[in-house]
Parts: sequence; C-alpha cells; structure tokens
Amino acid sequence: MALGAAAIEFIGSYLLKMALSHNGLQPVVYSHEWISNPHISFSLSVDGLSLFMVLLTTFLVPLILLTTFRKEIDNAKSFYSLVLFMQFALIGVFAASDGFLFYVFWELALIPIYFIALLWGEGRDQEFRNRAIFKFFIYTLGGSLFMLIAFIWLYLKSGTFYVNALYTLNLTQNEQLFVFLGFFVAFAIKIPIFPFHTWQADTYKEAPSAGTMLLAGIMLKMGLYGLLRWLLPVVPQGVALATPYVIVLCVTGVVYGSIIAIRQADLKKLLAYSSLAHVGLIAAGIFTITKEGFEGSVIQMISHGINVVALFFAAEIIYQRTGTFEIAKLGGIRGVAPKFSTAFLVVVLAAVALPLTNSFIGEFLLLFGVYEYNTWLSVIAGLTIILGAVYMLRMYQNVILGNTNETTIGFTDLHWSELAVFVPVVIAIFALGVYPKVVLHMIQPALDNILTYSLR
Repeated sequence: MALGAAAIEFIGSYLLKMALSHNGLQPVVYSHEWISNPHISFSLSVDGLSLFMVLLTTFLVPLILLTTFRKEIDNAKSFYSLVLFMQFALIGVFAASDGFLFYVFWELALIPIYFIALLWGEGRDQEFRNRAIFKFFIYTLGGSLFMLIAFIWLYLKSGTFYVNALYTLNLTQNEQLFVFLGFFVAFAIKIPIFPFHTWQADTYKEAPSAGTMLLAGIMLKMGLYGLLRWLLPVVPQGVALATPYVIVLCVTGVVYGSIIAIRQADLKKLLAYSSLAHVGLIAAGIFTITKEGFEGSVIQMISHGINVVALFFAAEIIYQRTGTFEIAKLGGIRGVAPKFSTAFLVVVLAAVALPLTNSFIGEFLLLFGVYEYNTWLSVIAGLTIILGAVYMLRMYQNVILGNTNETTIGFTDLHWSELAVFVPVVIAIFALGVYPKVVLHMIQPALDNILTYSLR
C-alpha cells in the first residue's frame, strides 16, 4: 500500500512536470489565505528548481520502500506511515513559497525521521543510539529556531512571508548579515557543512538503512535548496560579506570528509563521510553565485540523491547477508554474486564522477564555478575527485574483489525486489550523465531569476 501511494505521487509529480512544460516554464502556483493576522498564506509554487527536487523525492521514496521488501519490520504500518508522512513534509518544503509555511514543513520533516531512526535503528548499543539520535534532533531543531527568528524579523520589516516580496526587500547591510546568520545556521546543520556536521556520521550509522537513505538522499537537500531559494536572493549583501569564510568552510569539509572516509573501517561510516565531502562541494558551488555553480549544484543534488541511496542500499544488502559492515571481514563477493557486483560497480563509478555518469557533469560545473571564484580554492576542492576515487575504489576492491571467506561464501545474488531498485538507478545514472540538458533546460529560468536577485 505504501509503495502504491508513493508510485501515485511520482506519477503526479511527473504530470506536474508536463504542466510546467505546457506553461512555458512559468511557475505553477496555488495560494489560499490561511491566517489573517499575521498575514500567512498557504502558498505553493513549483518552478523548474522545485520541480526537480519534488521529482527526486517522489522517485527515491518508492525505491527506498522497495529496499525494505525482504526485511522484517516491527510495527510495519507505523514505519511506512512515517515514511509517507516524511515524503509529504519534504514535498512541502520544496513547494512552499510562504516563509512561515516553509518553516512548518521544515519542522514537520524532522518528526518522522526522528522516530524512524530512534525506534527502528540498527545500532546494537541502545543507549548510544538514543544519544546519537537525540543529538541529531537537538542540532536540527535548535538550528531551525534561528531560521524562525530570521523569518519573524523579515515579516516585521515587510509585512509578508511571501518569497517574491522578500526578494525585493531593502535591508541595511547589518540587517542582512543578521538574517544571513539565522538562515545559514539552520541550512548548514541540515546539509551539513563543516563544522556543523558532528551529528551526521553517528546518525547515519545508527538509523535503519531506509532512514539513512531518506536523510542522505533527500533530507539534506532541504538545506541546499534553502540556500538557493531563501538565503542568497533575500540577503545578497549579507551573503557577499560572509561568502569568503563560508566557501573556505565548504572546501575544508570536502577535504576533511574525504580524508576521514579514507581512514574508515566501517562501510556505512565511509559512505557517511563521503556524503559530507560531496555536499561540501555542492554548497561551495552555490556560494560562488555563478551560473555554472548554480547549475552544477542542482545537477549534483539530483545525482548525489540517486547515488547515495544506491550506495547505502548496497551496504544494507551486504549487512543482511553477512551481518557486518566491517570492510576487513568482507571480500570475494564478485565470485558468488556477479549481478550485485556489477550494479555496485556502476554506482561506485558514478560516485567518483566517471564521464558519462550523472555526477560527472555536476562536479565539472561545480569545480568550474569555484574556479571562477578562486583558482586555488578550485584546486583544493578538485582533490575530491582524486580522494573520492581512492576511498571508493579501494572500498570496492576490499569488499567485492579477492577471494571469498567464511563471511561471504554464502552471499546470494540480487533478488527481484533488489533488482527493481538497482535497474532504475542505473538507468538514471547514465540518462542524466549522457543527456543532462533535460534538467538544465527546465531549471534555467528559475536559476536565472535567483542569480539576478543574488547579484543585487
């Protein structure tokens, strides 16, 4: 039933894509008066940018549900209800054009993932899991309060929460810096940007694999989307003052995440730090405030969502069959599971941005945008390509190649439900890698509008 509901939502979002195309790429808008004082509207607007975030959500959630088909889940009705409730909140975040409504959906998305991670977590130490999940909850909730304060400040200055009105609001430099800090803390924690990342690895490790996929594949995109939609165009002068420091933090996260990933002995934590490095580069590209940086960020958000869900699913398959995430205990899987090994290899090559895969065009545009901003920063950020290849290919070699051992000798190949996840992922990897124009064409008007206001 959950899979059927999620599939219907994907069809609905694809119909929305057709409506946007027929509308000449002009936003599809719904607005209704919600609260009269303060003036708050239930306003939803979908342009090319938000459309692909909605499409990413509705594409990945059915796949995430499919990953649980061979797994016994206690109180399954509650689990799947929470997943669908989270999907509802995520779509609301990407579609909201009223700041207060955006904040409501932002907070609603935290509730289901908190209970999913806490009640269905896979960590053996219950006390450690409770601490890790509670830390994640407090981090994100506390950061969101700064965003709420910033929205209240903007409302007192403008009398509205509507996003287009906030774009044209004239604030002093100090006021913009104040609002910037409120938004940035909330978004940086959610992404996460170094050094706001300390909740990430333990939460990814302790959450159930489906919860980790939701967090890494979709939920962190909320923060990146927030940078583009709400931060840069609303307070461009504040962004200009803070950008030199923020980009350094982002690039530091790229290198830091990659180095820590190289040293990981746990497969799931390796993927968590790999994700930190990738989103650091995306955030750096956004703060370059260039056309290439914006385009690369959207392409890479989509690509990273697809790839990281497949990577964590591969890790879950390995854990289900072997009972461990320890890389040193694995090896030789290729000899007993060729289909799984091939699918895993495609996803690993996409994660290291091999040409003709989805991440290649995104990383190219991001690094080009950083290069336009600062040559030396682009050189340092470009280390993600080399370091990413080191830890991902070495991980694949240790896990898949070599000789089987007592842990992997009974490893079985992909089941039909697992193939049903990997096949659309592999198709999406090559489709976006070979023909990214279908995305670039639709997001261009929205990004041009954001870029215009961001350069005021």
